[in-house]
Amino acid sequence: MKASEIRRKFLDFFASKGHQIVPSASLIPVDDPSLLWINSGVATLKKYFDGREVPENPRITNSQKSIRTNDIENVGKTARHHTLFEMLGNFSIGDYFKREAIHWAWEFLTDKKWIGFDPERLSVTIHPEDDEAFEIWHKEIGLPLERIVKLEGNFWDIGEGPSGPNSEIFYDRGPEYGDDPNDPELYPGGENERYLEVWNLVFSQYNHNPDGTYTPLPNKNIDTGMGLERMASILQNGKTNFDTDLFLPTIHATEAICGIKYGENAEIDVSFKVIADHIRAVSFAIGDGALPSNEGRGYVLRRLLRRAVRYGRKLGITRPFLYELTPVVAETMKDYYPELLEKVPFIQKVIKSEEERFLETLSDGLQILESLVQSTKAEGSKQISGQEAFKLYDTYGFPFDLTEDYALEHGLSVDREGFERAMEEQRERARAAREDADSMQVQGGVLRDIKVASQFVGYEQSSVDAKILAIVYKDQLVQSLESGQECQVILDLTPFYAESGGQIADRGMIEGEDFLLRVKDVQKAPNGQHLHTVLIEEGTLRTDAAVKAVIDQTARKEIVKNHTATHLLHQALKDVLGRHVNQAGSLVAPDRLRFDFSHFGSLSKEEIEQIEQIVNEKIWNGLDVEIMIKPLQEAKQMGAMALFGEKYGEIVRVVKVGEYSLELCGGCHVKNTSEIGLFKIVSESGIGAGIRRIEAVTGKAAYQYLNQLLNIFKEAADDLKANLTDVPKKIEALHQQIKDLSRENESLKARLSHIEADNLINQAVEINGIKVLSARVNATDMNQLRNLTDELKTKLRSAIIVLGAVNGDKVNIVASVSKELIEKGYHAGNLVKEVAMRCGGGGGGRPDMAQAGGKDPQKLDEALKAVFTLIG
Repeated sequence: MKASEIRRKFLDFFASKGHQIVPSASLIPVDDPSLLWINSGVATLKKYFDGREVPENPRITNSQKSIRTNDIENVGKTARHHTLFEMLGNFSIGDYFKREAIHWAWEFLTDKKWIGFDPERLSVTIHPEDDEAFEIWHKEIGLPLERIVKLEGNFWDIGEGPSGPNSEIFYDRGPEYGDDPNDPELYPGGENERYLEVWNLVFSQYNHNPDGTYTPLPNKNIDTGMGLERMASILQNGKTNFDTDLFLPTIHATEAICGIKYGENAEIDVSFKVIADHIRAVSFAIGDGALPSNEGRGYVLRRLLRRAVRYGRKLGITRPFLYELTPVVAETMKDYYPELLEKVPFIQKVIKSEEERFLETLSDGLQILESLVQSTKAEGSKQISGQEAFKLYDTYGFPFDLTEDYALEHGLSVDREGFERAMEEQRERARAAREDADSMQVQGGVLRDIKVASQFVGYEQSSVDAKILAIVYKDQLVQSLESGQECQVILDLTPFYAESGGQIADRGMIEGEDFLLRVKDVQKAPNGQHLHTVLIEEGTLRTDAAVKAVIDQTARKEIVKNHTATHLLHQALKDVLGRHVNQAGSLVAPDRLRFDFSHFGSLSKEEIEQIEQIVNEKIWNGLDVEIMIKPLQEAKQMGAMALFGEKYGEIVRVVKVGEYSLELCGGCHVKNTSEIGLFKIVSESGIGAGIRRIEAVTGKAAYQYLNQLLNIFKEAADDLKANLTDVPKKIEALHQQIKDLSRENESLKARLSHIEADNLINQAVEINGIKVLSARVNATDMNQLRNLTDELKTKLRSAIIVLGAVNGDKVNIVASVSKELIEKGYHAGNLVKEVAMRCGGGGGGRPDMAQAGGKDPQKLDEALKAVFTLIG
């Protein structure tokens, strides 16, 4: 059975049980700082499990692409470790529980219409105290006692939040995968290859409270996970997950590139598996907007790519090749992920660029490593430190085993323990950076239980007569509240927009017969109502009171200009930079707009001007803005763009700007682009790996911004005593004047340096047949000090030179050792370090040239005299 068929059958089965099929979400988490990547099927559904939001359908099923990178080193070396994998899952949010979850799992696995496993080959594990699950498995399903294993570890708990026992289902692959009666691990749940876990059913029935106690959940949930790759290996009789139709096409394409056959040598097969796994993960991650970099997700991508390149070298591939495998991955996965095929050219461009960069890095790394080997030998050591090896790995992407191989060739070892220690310290730093972020919240809160109907009428109306339906104060429903308190209210009708899609919430007033409320914020409640955070400025607030709700119309008029402008900007970015550009966040406020988007480099001045010009032309063309309500599939067929982080129902709102822009959007917009007036980009910058940010202003704010710039320009013209149009020429003339003066200054410095060098040569002394010069000189910076040292090296030829200079309260020191003297054991880095320590500083460097700094100028002369003793 093909993997695509397994996936389709799973989703169809649970759809037949009333589940809503939710598409696979992006690998990049939205509003979840606790995760670097989406790492499970439930990761995108947390807000439902902890009660922050109520789903349209409490029964959900999905096939979610996920990434886990906590054990990259095992990928390719074991049968089932992967970085990217697909998790098939069915979920119940306060609906069905253990009985249905277990019966449906059994039906799907054993019914010949679906998977059709022999029931005799299936076993399960349960928590020892989960009597309910035991009764269902044993008495209702009919599993014999010997195929129900009780394990203490069968309890799902991630700290605070929902938790509970779980039950795992195992498939017996037969005695050919293990039949030793004396093997203590040969049982379902043990470490063996015979009994494979195919499905994990988690029964969330407790809240793990902040004080460490467990209490029953108000709403019990089901969370299950089945690995598609593992199920494919069983149904396709693959020895490992890699021997399936999910990976073999990529492995065969790699065979064609390297000319080596897969399956003939276990050690060589590791390389094929690593490449097949990593290119799949990298292709999907880049397709979802991540880009290689030195931090966060980008660092993970870079590491995966470089690891794959390194394993490619083991297959004899020394040129960029991974990018050639991207179309193979896309073709393999197109059944469920057709969007990957569309992005292949962009993904290839990114991967090829990264490969070429790393191949250059490998060359640079070898040069650095050669220098490191020389300095290690010069110090009389036989081992390269773990810290140095980690620096090569972390800074230059140079693999540890290549460092180790090179060191062995030169009679040295590498401190592996020190390297692992440095690696673990880095992991700890990464974990610490995320540990404060909540993974899942404790379930509860009164808002989830409020199900009164509330209608948003703010698209058409800026004020409305309404009624107070609910008052929430300190997470409790109350009937009334006095002046001066802050609370949350729900109205039957509201013109106030709730913050979403980047558009900020409306502000304004709600007025009753004897009370006045100031609206400070509006968010969506778990059941979708607009929840107004208000300050009671006057009177006593009561439920069922009649009110007049009025938004701040001045602010809303500016907000709609900025929102429609973001749509124009999004399309202009795609037109100028390419179709790979996707929204990665936005802010639509009255005074400005901010738009984050995926792109792998900074924008040129010409690109920014072109984008700005396009947006303004669309504004000046006076394009009508049309709002349509459409079924989701019809909207997508029209070509409407879905936006970052937004969830869409079956019926969606489509915003069409002339024939130029078409997006799914629930926000507020102008009726015609001419209302925007003017668009001006204020800044463009990078805010993370592969994410750029544009900040811009429109209308009145754009006019004020340009006027402010013009005033600054006028002041500059006055200072330069020039007309506005002559300012560039005046600045150019000043630049030339500065350049000429700088050249003259450098010439004078060089002459003085020659004179000083000639004088210094006479100060050189001979110690043990070696010329030594250690002297204090006049040098304004480290650069001048190095230049003087280089000149003395040329004149003295074979010598040890140490020069020091004082600049204010700081000391600069440079040391130089001739090549033939390095071979006698002298080391510039060690020498400069000793001198600097005597001046209250530190430093070091290469054996031939090194520099350092000090904090105590008064001790420089004494430190320079010590050179003669150190050499003698």
